[in-house]
Amino acid sequence: MIIDVNAYLGPFAFRRLRHNTAASLLALMDAKGIDKAVVSSAAAITYRNAQAGNEELMEEACRHRDRLIPFAVLNPFYAGWQDDLKICHEEFGMTGLRLYPKWHNYGLSDACCAELIAAATERNVVISIPLRVEDNRQRSWLLNVPDVPQAEIVALVKAHPQARFLLLNGAGYVSSALGRKDNGLPPNYAIEISRLTAVLANELGQLLTNLGPDRLVFGTGMPFNYPDPALVKLEVLDTPEPDKERIRHQNAATWLRL
Repeated sequence: MIIDVNAYLGPFAFRRLRHNTAASLLALMDAKGIDKAVVSSAAAITYRNAQAGNEELMEEACRHRDRLIPFAVLNPFYAGWQDDLKICHEEFGMTGLRLYPKWHNYGLSDACCAELIAAATERNVVISIPLRVEDNRQRSWLLNVPDVPQAEIVALVKAHPQARFLLLNGAGYVSSALGRKDNGLPPNYAIEISRLTAVLANELGQLLTNLGPDRLVFGTGMPFNYPDPALVKLEVLDTPEPDKERIRHQNAATWLRL
């Protein structure tokens, strides 16, 4: 089994996405042997009101809850996010959310963000944070959105030890406290592998050594990215097969409480 914790449905404001409907994404998953995927709204990244994207996501994913696991996109800087969290959790049955601090113009240390994380933690909701959406070299001329600095993530996981974080679309963790052995951080975060190297620098192998096999989860970033590179990384990764099984699905099932 393979569980992808990093996938999307819907349109994106600045480029055309293939496989961005439930039917086409599931067809791609079938072709690549991916059984389940966590999905959030690509449109909600740029909507002024992200909740509209969550509603669109549910219309697409509601008939496929056996395979598609919807996560809400919430903006704590937007008025009414408390009601949106309640609706997404209680009415839509969403068990996780995604935060885009650089796109939504707030800091992870801001009081509004701390309030949202506390409310989500009280509901046992997983909090995923994509460190980037696209490579900056592909960005539109209309905007310049930087990656989320890993120093901000370090401060966040320290400040909220009871929360559960999934870190998506990141790389270079071994150069920060997040990827170091005995880093003094709470074990409240897992790292998704789509941008990690499995050869040459082999950051994936280094993280296995430093953090252990229980802290890495499979993800592709589809349909922003092709799923094949993430699948190949696991094939070439020099680690015992039980560790690969943890990354493929067991760790995600634990973090998502499937």
